[in-house]
This record gives sequence, C-alpha cells and structure tokens, in this order.
Amino acid sequence: QDGKEQKLEKARISLNDCLACSGCITSAESVLVSQQSHGQIRRVLARNKAAAAEEQKLVLVSVSPQSRASLAARCGLGVLETAQKLTTFLKSVHHVLDTTFSRTFSLVESQREFVRRFRRHAGDTGTLPMLASACPGWICYAEKTHGSFILPHISTTKSPQQVMGSLVKGYFAEQQDLAPDRIYHVTVMPCHDKKLEASRPDFFNQEHQTRDVDCVITTGEVLKLLEEEGVSLPDVDPSPLDNVFGGGTEELRGHRGGGSGGYLEHIFRHAARELFGIQVDTVQYKPLR
Repeated sequence: QDGKEQKLEKARISLNDCLACSGCITSAESVLVSQQSHGQIRRVLARNKAAAAEEQKLVLVSVSPQSRASLAARCGLGVLETAQKLTTFLKSVHHVLDTTFSRTFSLVESQREFVRRFRRHAGDTGTLPMLASACPGWICYAEKTHGSFILPHISTTKSPQQVMGSLVKGYFAEQQDLAPDRIYHVTVMPCHDKKLEASRPDFFNQEHQTRDVDCVITTGEVLKLLEEEGVSLPDVDPSPLDNVFGGGTEELRGHRGGGSGGYLEHIFRHAARELFGIQVDTVQYKPLR
C-alpha cells in the first residue's frame, strides 16, 4: 500500500484445502505442506525423548503392501525380507504394522454392502452400480465434480488405511488402556493423496481431538529417511514382524486380486455365492472395447 517492497511469507495450506488435482500437492518446491511429512515424525519422536514417561505418545507405523513391494523392488529384496528390515529400521517407534490386516475388514464390509444394495435394489430402494474405490484422489474428484449424481453410488466402506486407524485408535487403545490421543499413528502409503484422506474431517475424533491417522508418508519419503540416516536397507538386520492384534506369524498376509486392492474380484465372488449359490473359483477379465 505504501509502495515499499515487502517479502511475503511462504504459502502454507491445510491438506483439507486441497482439491486433489495432483498439481501442487506433488510439488515439494511450490507449497510447504507442514501437516504430514517425515520431518513431522522426527519431531514427534524427538518430543517423546524429551517428555516425561506419562506424557509420551505410543508411536505405531502401518505399512501398505504396495509401499513394501516398491521398496523391495527398489532394494532388490524379497517382500517378507523388506518387511522384517523395515521393522528394524523403524525401531525408534513402538510397533510396525501391516495394512493387509485391515484390508481384510475393508474387503469383507464391501462384500456385505454390495449384497445389501443388491437386495434393496430388487425392491427399488438400493443404489446400483456400487463404485468401490480406496483412492482418495478419485473420491475428492467425484465429490467436487459430480456431487449428488455419483455420491449415492460410492461405497461407504472405509479404506484399509482408515480401518487401521480405527483399529489402532479404538480397539488397540482400549487394549492398552490408553486414550486415543496418547497414540501417534503413522501410515506408509504409495500415494500423496492418502495424506488428504487422513486429514478429512470424517476421520477426526472430536472427543479426544485426534485423527485416526496422524501422519501419512509416502514410499519416497521412507527412502528419504533411509538416505538421511545413511542407511542401506539391504544391510539392515531383519527383525520379527509385529502383530499387536494377536495370531502372531512370520508370514505376510495376502489377498486374491490384491494388486489393485482386490475389490472387484472379492465382491464378485462373494455376491455370486451369497446371492445365487454359485461358486466362482477364477474371475476372467476381458476388455469390452
């Protein structure tokens, strides 16, 4: 206003403001996203070290199978070996979990939801087709671009990331006799858009003022952590896998059709059996055009 030159502060946005256009959110140089990053995890761990025991947070990291597979390919390791070495590398946190466990809940609930919709549709009260997607970028696009036209068709089932958040801040917190806000939950995901999902108001616990997932870092950010620590993952000793939900095993879980989440195949096979009494062993796909 007075004609003098003034240096402006760096732009800061909340992830809640993002439209998931895949522009600014993937350009680290253009906008400082301070809510979720590997630097934030460092700060939480540093505060834990300085805090009194009763003020420290229990830190859990949930790793997606897609990120684990990418790290395995990058480092020339087996998938199980990668999981065991990651458990060692992340030894400064309390537990390292596998979101394949929570994906089971997502798949089962998606199956049940489709059957409910199908049966209601026969009575003109169900909405079909059902669109099942765990991609938060697509969900944001559908909400902001198509709105009421498409929203009734979208599955209401939580993604594996958010199911794990509910398990950690709900069931696990109760088992440990901890308030949900005494737990800091990190997920390792293949895509920046999962940060947007974790920041949605839907997944915020008003009573305890905490999110189901406090911080999301990408596979690339795990590689940055390794680089900053001067650690080569192939050189890390393996550690036993954590299983805080019981039924411990040194085997990784998996699902049929899991390359893309497995929703289509699982829902189709379950619906065929539940609705028509048909056992489908193999689903064959073919392009229609």
